[in-house]
Formats: sequence, structure tokens, C-alpha cells
Amino acid sequence: MMVVREKDGRTQIAVLEDGVLVEHYVDRGTSGSMVGNVYLGRVQNVLPSMEAAFVDIGRGRNAVLYAGEVNWDAAGLDGQPKRIEFALKSGDPVLVQVTKDPMGHKGARLTSQISLPGRYLVYVPGGGMTGISRKLPDTERSRLKRVLKEVVPADGGVIVRTAAEGASEAELQRDVSRLAAQWDDIEAKSKTASSATLLYGEPDLAIRVVRDIFNEDFAKLVVTAGDAWDTLESYVGYVAPDLAERLEKWVGNEDAFAHYRVEEQLTKAFDRKVWLPSGGSLVIDRTEAMTVVDVNTGKFTGQGGNLEETVTRNNLEAAEEVVRQLRLRDIGGIIVIDFIDMVLESNRDAVVRRLVECLGRDRTKHQVAEITSLGLVQMTRKRIGQGLLETFSEPCEHCNGRGVRVQLEPVPSSNEGEGPGRGSKGPAERSPGRTRGGAGGSGGSGGSGGSSASGTPSRRSRGRGKAADETVDAAAGSDQLGGESTSEPAPTEPSGEAV
Repeated sequence: MMVVREKDGRTQIAVLEDGVLVEHYVDRGTSGSMVGNVYLGRVQNVLPSMEAAFVDIGRGRNAVLYAGEVNWDAAGLDGQPKRIEFALKSGDPVLVQVTKDPMGHKGARLTSQISLPGRYLVYVPGGGMTGISRKLPDTERSRLKRVLKEVVPADGGVIVRTAAEGASEAELQRDVSRLAAQWDDIEAKSKTASSATLLYGEPDLAIRVVRDIFNEDFAKLVVTAGDAWDTLESYVGYVAPDLAERLEKWVGNEDAFAHYRVEEQLTKAFDRKVWLPSGGSLVIDRTEAMTVVDVNTGKFTGQGGNLEETVTRNNLEAAEEVVRQLRLRDIGGIIVIDFIDMVLESNRDAVVRRLVECLGRDRTKHQVAEITSLGLVQMTRKRIGQGLLETFSEPCEHCNGRGVRVQLEPVPSSNEGEGPGRGSKGPAERSPGRTRGGAGGSGGSGGSGGSSASGTPSRRSRGRGKAADETVDAAAGSDQLGGESTSEPAPTEPSGEAV
């Protein structure tokens, strides 16, 4: 289901699967997203060595247009090599569309390959080709190809969305006609407008999300009273009348987000640590270069069986939660996941398959690589705008977001003055199999934990070290902390399918 709330001048949208929050969108009104907007920009300078051009679009900081995003068909190179310095010169006007919002010190990302999204398809002016989602059955793909041959203009192309499944020829014709007229209007404005001007702006957040996401998989769309209700009632009734009955106006005295526990789940999404239902945990750290996710067994000690089975079950559960957190926190860029190591290759493959399977519900473009020699899973996820944490936070004024305050003198250690029985393990209490974090794993070059000849722990020794040590810690319980357990209780929300 989907819940739309207007409050304090902002619009928030929550997507829930079986009551579990999986996606969240927010529009702060005065500082909405620029993605999808079409501008007539002016080239400020071209950098051949970077294969990029900086373009003024009238929004302060210059945006960047890379060579890979240039519309070469419209560049008019007349046989010259496809190089950006031949296609663009300083001072040239250029029609561009924003593909990524500015973040930090980086300007917005642009493309000159314009595309206009509709309910059932995306219209590509001058595209001359038709692409159909592979998620659709072959019979439906064949039907859509026949229909689109009749309704798509000769000078345009389309990319068909999954929402087009079962759409009639009249509905597709209406979508194409509306988008083609939209493009004609943009072209007309570009011929008379001055440079660095907005020619077309994407609609409000509520319209965009409903247009792109809301389909027959959703049981209902709950909207609070106000402008959002009037807008969405009219929009859904026009573009998807078959879904109009799933629209529900929220009339209760209780806040809609509170009723569906959205606020509660949103607050947990700001935490660095995420508890898994069985007692394991994830630790999510974001850096300038990438996001790193560490998987831990925590309190999870398994239900019988051996260590390999316990670790695999924990990793399978973690794979599902990792995908949920990526969607909810809107994390993009490079992502590295440190699952607890498994000895059997079949188990490692099963965990990656579960990760890929869960990513199938993620509409954001992503790619998963093979497991590295150190047992790490690498993946990328397209970054479009600000993440959840950046939207609801600001850097600390004391440490400038670094998380520590640097002193001119050495500071006492947090464990200084504590005995080995509290806060840390004494040498005799450490698990002999630990190989992570230095030389303490083997207790010597000939220890059973072992290292490879190069000094890098082997997969087997590393896996037994991390998994065994964490499982021993969990089983030891309160004995490690002087009789008091500090483990936080695990939440009980299951992850689920879209409803």
C-alpha cells in the first residue's frame, strides 16, 4: 500500500509491503527535486580531457554534461569524430534534462537525450526505436509491439513500462499523444526563450510517484485531505480509472503515518545499526567513496545444526534486510556488503541469489558483482538524489560531520582503567579462531586460524574466525558484561511482498 501525507508545507509518501516501510519520498516544497526538468542551458566551458562540458541552467552552480550523455544525432558533426569539443563550444545554447540532483560540491548531472515519462510509457523524441520491459510476458510484448506501430509517430520512440500490461490501444494512444504534444511545446519554447531557462518542470512529487509506481499490485492508496487528495483523485481518475476505487481518503483523527507505524519505522532508519528479526544485526556506514554494510550474528545462535548452517541462515535473512535498507534509505553509488563468511560455495551462491531476488523489487537501476576473494559482495545502485539521512539531517557544527572532536593532546582510552572482564576480553578469553583485525587470530604463524603465505587470511580461516567468535559472544550472553546483557531486543517486523 501507499500512504500520502501533507504536513507543515511538505509532502511525504510511504510505500509499505505487508506493513513494513520499504520506500519513503519527501518534497519540501521550496527545494524540490530537479530530476526530469528540461532546460535551455548555455555552455560555459568544455573540458576535452574530462570529456565533459559545464552548462549554466540558471540554478546557480553549473551542471555537468558528460560525452556519454550527448545526443550525437542532433549534434550535427557531419562526419567528425564523436568528441564533445566538436559537438559543443562555449556560449552555445543546448537543450538538456536533469538526471541527477546536485549533491555536496557536485553540480547536477545532465543529458541532452530528452525523455518524457508517462503513465504507460516513456516518450523519446527522435528516438526511432521501441523498447518494452522484459518483465512483461512474451505474448504481451508481442501485442504491445503491434499496437505501438500504429500509435507512435515516425520521428519518436518509446520505452514501454510494466504498467502498460493490459492497456488498450486507446489508452496507449492517449499517452503518446499527450507526451508528443508536451515535446512540441518544449521545442516551441526553446526557439524563443533566452538561455538558462526552465522549459518544462516535472509535476509535484505526489503525481510523479503515483505515475511511476502505483499499479494493480497496490491494495490501496491512502491520501490525507487537502490539495494532495484533490490532485491525486483527479489524476488517477484520468490516467488510471481502473485503479480509482483503490484511492482512499484519510478521515481519521489520528495521523495517517502514526496509524501505519511509518514514523516509528522511519526513526529506526536513521540508526547506524539495524536489528534482524532473529537477533542478528547490520551496521551501515556511509563514506565519500562507498557505503559499507557489515553483517553480524549478534544474539542469533541458531536452532541446532552446525556453525555453517547458523551463519548461512543469518546471511539469508541479512540479504533481505540489506535490500530493504537500500530502498528505504535511498542509498546509491558503490555498496560493499561483508556477509559472515561461509565455507561452502553453494551457501555463498544461495546468499547472492537471495540478494538478487530481493533486488528484483527495487525499481532503481542496480548491478551485483561476484563475491571477492575476501568474501565481500560488491554492487552498485544508481544515485539520483539525496538519501534519507541527508534529507533529515545536517552536519554537526562542532565536528563538521566527522563524528569526532580532535584534541591537541592524547585523550584517555574509553577502556582505560577497566579490567579484562568488562568492556573487553582478556587474552585467555579470546576465541582462538579469530583472524579479523590483525594478528590475534592465529596466536602465531602456525596457529589453526592460519593465514595465507601473503599474510591475507584464507576464506576458510577468515570465515571460521568471524562466525565462530560472534557466535561464542552471543552464546556467552551476560557473562561477558558482568552479569548484565546490553543487547537490544530484536524487532519482530517481517519483510514481505508488495500488496
